[in-house]
Amino acid sequence: MSEARTGKRFPLELPTRIHRKGVYIMAETELSVGSPIEFDITLPADVLGTPTDVEVHCKGRVVRKESGASTGKKKKKNGVACVIDQYEFIRKNKGSR
Repeated sequence: MSEARTGKRFPLELPTRIHRKGVYIMAETELSVGSPIEFDITLPADVLGTPTDVEVHCKGRVVRKESGASTGKKKKKNGVACVIDQYEFIRKNKGSR
């Protein structure tokens, strides 16, 4: 029996905080629940053991938000929980770190 896996698995240990099979983002932008969102996550080559960084382009929607507080001169950051509906792996060129 042959293995059905088509992609390479990467042994990663990255600090993450997962909510509802998605991501939790701290953002300075005000986002409403239900808003569509797109974001990129860059996985470093040295962590993956690959010659180049790998970028993950994600599309999803906001499912929960938490208002943050302003601290001094820093802008207010809000917590936003997002469900990822689509993602695509994009290999970066060697010189684009």
